[in-house]
Amino acid sequence: MTKVLLGIDTSNYRTSLCLAAEDGRIVAEAKRLLRVKEGKRGLQQSEAVFQHVMNLPELSNEMRWTEYDIVAVCASEKPRPVDGSYMPVFKVGEGLAKSLSAYMKVPAFLTTHQEGHIAAGEYTAAERPRENRFLAVHLSGGTSELLLCERKEDGYQIEKVGGTTDLHAGQLVDRIGVALGMSFPAGPQLEKLALQASGDFRVSSSVQGKSFSFSGPEAALLRAIEGGSVPAAEIARATEQCIASTLEKVLRHAVEEGLPREILIVGGVAANQYIRERLTKRLEHPAVKARLYFCDPVYSGDNAYGVAMLGWNKLKHER
Repeated sequence: MTKVLLGIDTSNYRTSLCLAAEDGRIVAEAKRLLRVKEGKRGLQQSEAVFQHVMNLPELSNEMRWTEYDIVAVCASEKPRPVDGSYMPVFKVGEGLAKSLSAYMKVPAFLTTHQEGHIAAGEYTAAERPRENRFLAVHLSGGTSELLLCERKEDGYQIEKVGGTTDLHAGQLVDRIGVALGMSFPAGPQLEKLALQASGDFRVSSSVQGKSFSFSGPEAALLRAIEGGSVPAAEIARATEQCIASTLEKVLRHAVEEGLPREILIVGGVAANQYIRERLTKRLEHPAVKARLYFCDPVYSGDNAYGVAMLGWNKLKHER
């Protein structure tokens, strides 16, 4: 019977379960986006917690537990590996992990949502950073941070060295998408619409060193929507272009300061193909000499695969 480790992630956006073997092979997984009412731009924590509680039994039925030898359980217990980081949604997954651990008499490990994204990026990218110390960009609806990462035996040491001062990249995408009549989350719809654009319309990015802001670009994009003279596809492409330009400036500044030139980009927004291609072209240029690594788009969004693999690291570290 195949030995596997169960990963659990209950984020603001998705309920996720994953059974992964020690070699990184996924043997079973089940995940479900949380439902957001039409026209809304997110969920209150109480509603998200309720949906996780309802989703987990149904998703568990899809996992074929009895076909595998589950050697341990790992769950994301909070958003980031820093003091004071907390969201009620993660307590749902943590509680399930501890209950299953007690029932199955196997170890239970805890990690963070952010570390799970980084691990998912490392395990699904075409290549992973060669050095143990590298930069990571975490772009999602709840996080837009530049991180200095160092691999440890059971996870990562992470230092935030830059990031947004207001809106997150995913929030910008979702707010503009909803304003254009899309459902939440709007990322895939906005990306599809942007393919029809010429790219003639743009809004300015707002960057100071390794810090950036999306509130100004949001206001400019919303004004364009309200004005009615700019086609929706051009607004969608301008949203993507603003995020890509912002990251390009931030990452250029970071490597010029002497931070690592190997850069892993993860999180839901990192699945956007336009942003990937623009950053690769601009930052892997000989003048910059950065090396970019991207999470597989399927695992750029919230998932439990990285959590499961971090669980394997913790289990091996404990042995």
